[in-house]
Amino acid sequence: MKKSKRTAIILIIVAVLIAMVPLFALKGASFGGSDDAGSVMINQITGGYEPWFTPVLEQLIHGELPGEIESLFFCLQTGIGVGIIAFIMGRLVERKKLTSRKSEEAEL
Repeated sequence: MKKSKRTAIILIIVAVLIAMVPLFALKGASFGGSDDAGSVMINQITGGYEPWFTPVLEQLIHGELPGEIESLFFCLQTGIGVGIIAFIMGRLVERKKLTSRKSEEAEL
């Protein structure tokens, strides 16, 4: 097995373990969002938390967004961010290949 293929398999296994260990190690724990935790903490400290902003989509539909829609928006944001990062990394790799190829041609 090639070294790069073995490294890729090991990294995939490590990523799966990082994702799965908290689910088994912290049975019964609630994995709530930071917004919920923040509003609860503010309520405990000051006693009266009133949001000063209502999301635009909640104003348009006159109610809260369903959890599935919030998850969809989160996934879309993640996908867009990963796409941008992958594009930048690809450009950097190709630029490095191009400059090394040009320097090799200049030496000949």
